[in-house]
Amino acid sequence: MDLRRRPRRLRTNETIRKMVRENHLRLEDLIYPMFVMFGKKQRVEIPSMPGIFQYSLDEFVIALRKVAELGIPAVLLFGIPAVKDACGSGAYDEQGIVQQAVRLAKKNYPELYVITDVCLCEYTDHGHCGLIKDGQVLNDPTLALLAKTAVSQAGAGADMVAPSDMMDGRVAAIRESLDEEGFSDIPIMAYSAKFASGYYGPFREAAGSAPQFGDRKTYQMDSPNGNEAMLETALDVEEGADIIIVKPALAYGDIIYRSKQRFGLPIAAYNVSGEYAMVKAAAAKGWIDERRIVMESLVGMKRAGADLLITYHALDVARWLKGD
Repeated sequence: MDLRRRPRRLRTNETIRKMVRENHLRLEDLIYPMFVMFGKKQRVEIPSMPGIFQYSLDEFVIALRKVAELGIPAVLLFGIPAVKDACGSGAYDEQGIVQQAVRLAKKNYPELYVITDVCLCEYTDHGHCGLIKDGQVLNDPTLALLAKTAVSQAGAGADMVAPSDMMDGRVAAIRESLDEEGFSDIPIMAYSAKFASGYYGPFREAAGSAPQFGDRKTYQMDSPNGNEAMLETALDVEEGADIIIVKPALAYGDIIYRSKQRFGLPIAAYNVSGEYAMVKAAAAKGWIDERRIVMESLVGMKRAGADLLITYHALDVARWLKGD
């Protein structure tokens, strides 16, 4: 037996393990999703997502203090409107909930990087991501409303917009409108590889965005299809996407890897609500070591090629990284 090569020599203690560690989680990797709603003194915990809340604007500003204190660089905002309608008008209302939240965030924490979700599903009374006619989601008429939403969010002070709707051509429509309105410096983080997934259930409770009929399989991708994800991402890159999102993350490490290898753009892995909920539920039962599982899962996404991590665990991860 040739013992000249002993990999265990570099595992002898924590010091050397840290020195040769190939992938690292950093505070700078983290993006924290947050849910905002109208009202006052409202901080409503989401039952399926312990530790995650819907915030009224006054409580949202208070919650941002902890985000800033922990050094988390960015938040991703989702809005819950007071009223929903067939065309999702709350998404592009200049006084919409996300637009107001952006202004408050930038006023109170100007260094915080504010990203806004661009979609209609939270704002429509039917729960779909676009306009509906005869039970079908209309692609092209929806594009104008998505672009209008992105422009209104940029006008409120958003640092980046993130279209999650999965309409064909939406990145191009948004890029063109942003440029025309003087927001050419606002980047687009596109949900390019977004799959129709069972991992989204808790989010739909949090955002009140469950479809009222049918499902989203006609516009979100079929989960077995890796090549289709490459096609979708290539189209978004051609249309001007600056960052690519792969969603969900846990079961799609191959898509993260392929996207990074093929396109070379920054990749954001979305560690989605169902992934979060499963860890929280198992940890509450004492079945797993929550910290160890979370850190292992997130570093696995980094190892696959992710540069950024959109995760509901962000507050805990930041504390762990800081040694708390």
